[in-house]
Amino acid sequence: MVRLLLCCLALLAAGPAFALKPSPTWWAKPDTLGLKYQQLELTTPDHVQLVAWLIEPAAAAPARHTTMVVAGGDAYNMSGSLYTAWALAQAGYRSLLFDYRGFGHSQAFAIDQQRLYYPEFATDLRTALAAARRLAPHDQVGLLGMSMGGIMASEVAASDQPAFLITDGYPGNLPGIVAYQQAANHKTVTLPAAAAAYPRVAAQVACPWLLIAGTQDKKVPLADSAAVVRAARRGQRRQLLAVDCDHLGAQEKLTEKDFAEGYVRAIGRFLAGGRA
Repeated sequence: MVRLLLCCLALLAAGPAFALKPSPTWWAKPDTLGLKYQQLELTTPDHVQLVAWLIEPAAAAPARHTTMVVAGGDAYNMSGSLYTAWALAQAGYRSLLFDYRGFGHSQAFAIDQQRLYYPEFATDLRTALAAARRLAPHDQVGLLGMSMGGIMASEVAASDQPAFLITDGYPGNLPGIVAYQQAANHKTVTLPAAAAAYPRVAAQVACPWLLIAGTQDKKVPLADSAAVVRAARRGQRRQLLAVDCDHLGAQEKLTEKDFAEGYVRAIGRFLAGGRA
């Protein structure tokens, strides 16, 4: 387990690119970590072929009757989320990982690596959410968006009514990310035209929303997630879980005996109606 954890931490340390950096190669499959899964072929409404993994809860875990569709970040591919899926499975959650178009083994898609994201990725997530609902009809099905995946997850949550939304490293201020990359890394990052409508998305998310944010995160500051919580209207259940870490470091920080054990337990408390 120690060897596997070190591998996981190396992946986390690589972090998001904040401009697209997909890889066609999976570092492992779910059964590498002893996970039971199905590999799926999904077709989007615009006829793009995606590859996904539906990963089952661990056999000895309590039944949660919950599926989390994991929207990954802007780098690598869905295999970078395998340890997240492992931690979820140990706690009794089913997860669905998928490769965006142009990532991993999904259909090729022309990607400008200076672009922060493509709106088509939200179409891919909607397709994955629909597949999870079809394959686990008795589960509550929600979204877990990691970094750039939080853009996609919030947009899909605003329109497709998942049971819940969890974001880790939520990019609330897209122009701020562009400015940060230019100032800190001398890197040009561009936004799609659809980004002009993004500031209105958060207000349209009606499902329960847990925002996990690092207190040391300079790429997407804690304040961005805190602002979403403060802006909640009557009937919008939102919580902020602030963790003493950098961007996407919460899973490592909340590791106990097992990887991300405290992280998943906090999610469970939120889903049960309590404080994360």
